[in-house]
Amino acid sequence: MFSYFAATLGLEVRFKSSDFFYMATMTIGEVARRAGLQASAIRYYEKIGLLPKTQRIGGQRRYEAGVLNYLEVIDVAKCAGFRMDEIRHLFHGFGKGTPAFRRWQLLAQRKITEMDDLIARAKKMKRLLEKADRCKCLDLEDCGKAFLGKRSTVSRSTGWKRLVMKNTAPIDG
Repeated sequence: MFSYFAATLGLEVRFKSSDFFYMATMTIGEVARRAGLQASAIRYYEKIGLLPKTQRIGGQRRYEAGVLNYLEVIDVAKCAGFRMDEIRHLFHGFGKGTPAFRRWQLLAQRKITEMDDLIARAKKMKRLLEKADRCKCLDLEDCGKAFLGKRSTVSRSTGWKRLVMKNTAPIDG
């Protein structure tokens, strides 16, 4: 047995051109909300050249949808530790024909080297702090004597900090 039911469908017409018009005319507030940023950050990025200058309608900035992609690249670069000048270089420091992957490779290689140096410095600092944690000196003058004793074994230009960080023996005063 078959039963037929009549149904009414509501139809919403959305032409792509109207969607494009909406996306092409986002206000700075809409862009900020979608990107999770303050409007002032977007104005700053525009001011320093990370975002292209945008059209104004009635005195208000109007953005195309592509601005969200630029903002995402900026966010990823910031999370990866890039400074603003490095991000500007990512956008504008290469020839027009340089593909994005090549730009990322060159800048990432530099940043990785920088991070390796920073990690090495942090490890040295940690070793120095661990030695300081094991210090048995009763006053800072004794610590100074211990540091000077270590320093006298190397040239004055090297400095005690380098020596103490390289020295693996604990400082006991």
